[in-house]
Amino acid sequence: MSADTAEPRTAAELKYVPGCADHQPATACIPGQEPTVLWLTGPSGAGKSTIAGVLAGELRGYGCAVAMVDGDDLRAGLCQDLGFSNADRDENVRRAAAVAELMAHAGLIVIVSLISPLRASRARARARFAPGEFFEAYVDTSLALAEQRDPKGLYRRARDGEIAQFTGIDSPYEPPLAPEITLATAARTPAQCARIALDALLLAGRLPGLERLLQQDGGSGRSRSRNDRVA
Repeated sequence: MSADTAEPRTAAELKYVPGCADHQPATACIPGQEPTVLWLTGPSGAGKSTIAGVLAGELRGYGCAVAMVDGDDLRAGLCQDLGFSNADRDENVRRAAAVAELMAHAGLIVIVSLISPLRASRARARARFAPGEFFEAYVDTSLALAEQRDPKGLYRRARDGEIAQFTGIDSPYEPPLAPEITLATAARTPAQCARIALDALLLAGRLPGLERLLQQDGGSGRSRSRNDRVA
């Protein structure tokens, strides 16, 4: 193999060519929906993953193409080498945003559920996307309520000193200052929160196919079956 055709041996030798292959700006290549990232942020126990699952199920029921990026899944795989320092948390968010970006390029609606405690990290995630593609959803839950729920027993372990750098205990959480969506979970069920998020995407024009279906219903709000599609 000649020097001109030799494959790069290190990451430093790789040359990124913007706009090549599939790395085009996100376009609505899936009928009835616009490429969209809904980024659910909030403390552990806020209900991010539960709301994401309910919303994804509802969207798929209408025939939308949806992908989920969950913080626990990332920590178990792509981000298993990271700890919980601010630098590692920042890198965790960067990797999640990069994955979401690839999925959005494919035309998907991407639901990210990730504590992502630092505003600067979330701002850098937003900057990867075109205006109107990224929706920050603050899953607003008090520390007291999150500790009361504590589905994984993490707060108890953090209080007992078994877990260090735990968000809300000895590591900060910075609430969004101007999120597109706020989901107050103390007063609403996960299904109600999912509906608020869905309505926000509809209002922003990210689901034109679903909007047409609802208009055909004449605003009746009836549930549609999985035989109805947004295309």
